[in-house]
Amino acid sequence: MSLDKAKEIVSGNPVAVFSKTYCPFCVSVKDLLSKLGATFKAVELDSEKDGIEIQAALAEWTGQRTVPNVFIGGKHIGGCDATTALHREGKLVPLLTEAGALAKTSTA
Repeated sequence: MSLDKAKEIVSGNPVAVFSKTYCPFCVSVKDLLSKLGATFKAVELDSEKDGIEIQAALAEWTGQRTVPNVFIGGKHIGGCDATTALHREGKLVPLLTEAGALAKTSTA
């Protein structure tokens, strides 16, 4: 059931961040996405009544036990290090744009 919920959240949002409110790495990823102007769904696992089950389901699904657990366009990206590395490499904004989380810029 928790896996179904996680998959529904991932498929229903251009960007999904499974997070915990007290996690500094989660805050960093959410801050980065906000600064870029990305639309994203943050699921605070420590505030969800089934958060422990969702985190266990995510670990089973992705092999990642830690938060943040980031998905863009339905694809598992990873955690804070992977997300910030994509940004440093100039690959994050194109992924966000392709997923519909960022407005496409006009080339006019």
